[in-house]
Amino acid sequence: MSVVKEFNDYRVKMNEKIMAQDNKVMKRFFSLDNQAYQDGALDLKTKELLGLVASMVLRCDDCIKYHVGTCHELGTTTEEVFEVFSIANLVGGSIVIPHTRRAVEYWEALGEEAAK
Repeated sequence: MSVVKEFNDYRVKMNEKIMAQDNKVMKRFFSLDNQAYQDGALDLKTKELLGLVASMVLRCDDCIKYHVGTCHELGTTTEEVFEVFSIANLVGGSIVIPHTRRAVEYWEALGEEAAK
């Protein structure tokens, strides 16, 4: 199973379990997250790139994969995503480098999936 499919399948499965609990706070949090990433004064692509920088600095690999995947779907170029990686490493420091490695690996996997 590809790393992309594995991540996305797991994410869907676990989100369904979370939502099945019918917890109002969790549902509102998920809704707020969804609403924040809609086009507004900033377009969706810009918001996803910002989310990617924040996720890298906070060192959340699942969040990084999610935002890298969404950026890929939105047509972000490799050059654009590497500029984001540059900013994240500048802001977050060398501790972000391992997350950059995994982000690059996931970016490449997305490209391979798209080429199939």
